[in-house]
Amino acid sequence: MFKKSIIYSILFLKCPQCRQGNFLEANPYKISKMNKVKERCSKCELKFSIEPSFYTGAMYVSYAVGIAFAVATYVILLFLGVADNPLTIFIAIVAILALTFPYIGAVSKAIWAHLFFKYDPIIAKQVKNDTRA
Repeated sequence: MFKKSIIYSILFLKCPQCRQGNFLEANPYKISKMNKVKERCSKCELKFSIEPSFYTGAMYVSYAVGIAFAVATYVILLFLGVADNPLTIFIAIVAILALTFPYIGAVSKAIWAHLFFKYDPIIAKQVKNDTRA
């Protein structure tokens, strides 16, 4: 049931329409294909781009996701009791953002795609019964 959720689809970078095919060509941390979106879903054949430069809008989402990561880092530092030095907080936030920026970019593109492409349970069921790899 969890695999059919929008949260699963976004976090694990799945197709917004069938939530089964991979959204990216490779792992977000693979430098040669960093956050390169596939042209079509390998399962349901959904074309992932509506127009040229479609994913430019994902940079706004990326900003919000980056802020969420920074706030989460600060809250964790508060719980650990090491948020007393502003330099420690700054270094921790910068380190976390530097380590997660490929994933933040990928998730931002997935969120952007999910805003424009809707889940179709009928297509998802057809694709699940398909024997393609």
